[in-house]
Amino acid sequence: MEYDLVIKGGSVATTEGVLAMDVAIHDGTIVALGRSLQGRRSINAVDRLVLPGGVDAHCHIEQLSGGGLMNADTFETATRSAAFGGTTTVVSFAAQHRGDRLRDVVESYTGLAAAGAVTDYAFHLWISDPTPEALEADLPRLIEAGHRSIKIFMTYDRVRLLDEQILDVMMVARKHGALVCAHAENHGMIRWMSDRLVSRGYKAPKFHGVSHPRVCEIEAFERLIRFSQLLDQPIMLFHVSTAEGAAVIRRARGEGIKVFAETCPQYLFLTAGDLDRPGLEGAKWMCSPPPRTVSDQEALWRALELGDLQVVSSDHAPYRFDESGKLSAGPDPDFKQIANGLPGLETRLPLLFDAMVSKGRSSLEKFVELTSTAPAKIYGLYPRKGAIAIGADADIAIWNPDREVTLTDDGLHDNVGYNPFAGRIVKGWPEIVLRRGDIVVADGALQAVPGSGQLLLRDCAASMRPTGRLSPEFDPATNFGAQLL
Repeated sequence: MEYDLVIKGGSVATTEGVLAMDVAIHDGTIVALGRSLQGRRSINAVDRLVLPGGVDAHCHIEQLSGGGLMNADTFETATRSAAFGGTTTVVSFAAQHRGDRLRDVVESYTGLAAAGAVTDYAFHLWISDPTPEALEADLPRLIEAGHRSIKIFMTYDRVRLLDEQILDVMMVARKHGALVCAHAENHGMIRWMSDRLVSRGYKAPKFHGVSHPRVCEIEAFERLIRFSQLLDQPIMLFHVSTAEGAAVIRRARGEGIKVFAETCPQYLFLTAGDLDRPGLEGAKWMCSPPPRTVSDQEALWRALELGDLQVVSSDHAPYRFDESGKLSAGPDPDFKQIANGLPGLETRLPLLFDAMVSKGRSSLEKFVELTSTAPAKIYGLYPRKGAIAIGADADIAIWNPDREVTLTDDGLHDNVGYNPFAGRIVKGWPEIVLRRGDIVVADGALQAVPGSGQLLLRDCAASMRPTGRLSPEFDPATNFGAQLL
């Protein structure tokens, strides 16, 4: 067979190991792995690492925030940035706000992505208005159609769900086969602390971190985990920021509760001190939950290595540092009025590669697992995505492990205008990126056209299925015969 394209002479890395071999591609799919393969075209990967394209499963793109503010990136600019950073698949949000019909929201976001995306993409169903119509009609149909993950909020006035509503959503997910993902913080604690701080004149961005006490993460994790235990419904806890939060997850997984969890680069590389800057400058580093301490960073790294946390996503939430974004409330806002979120689609992989591989904190295999293979498996994209294997999509990033890059405010390809990691030097960079066998980035230039990405509809993965261990309240053998499932 004459292959369309062969990547020759590189070191191919998977979660299982690193081997010197060629990768042959035909019709956008990996069809052969071996030595001395020949194709109509070839890419010289000698002295390079050949890795599966990144899967970033937590991105806010072309999205209206819970506070009513449109973020800075379109699907074109966000996925362009992702591709330059070695990411070939994104999972963003179809964000329902109160009064919106969920099916219409998904249709709208699908149209936006189809017009602009250069990477492949899927959606989490963000539900903030769980009406009977949404729970009984739209949500089941959308899950069955292949949108197999749901996002809920336990905080923010305009989007948060009450406990009973969370249980309703989880029961629909259990019945139809979807993973429930959560922004889990205690709303009352945050609101009470925020009001108390501002009323006493503590308005600067650095007080944002104080307004999100550590225990608000711990309490919300515990509460959602017990909901998961009651209903036997798998959950994903987004953006873990504290050592105590990671410990809660470790204990729950030890009890056999089906809990997955992620953290993000901002919690591995930034601290609360990054918000302590003159004037409003610290707003650039405001995200929720906030960055914590160096000791939390170390605890999160340990949790990743142990498998308590399985994924590192970007939580790309882009707002410009001007009146269209962070400063939309005027020139003198308090921290409550400043949009939360950082850009991160492009820097996620280089930051992690530098720390894990170049600096030796972990291994190349673990890097591949956390940034590509594990998210693909958890979100139902594997084995099409997240692996260099026969039959997988040819989503591949060819890395120069020796290239050093200084991150700068004007060096990204998104539409944000600043880089929260500017000034850092990272070693290791993706120089050629392929999506389904087509080169999308090479020679420092984008080679894909807007709209060439594809929508990914997903089957129910093992991660989304109940364990089968019923709470006694739901077991007819112990609940006097009541049929509650």
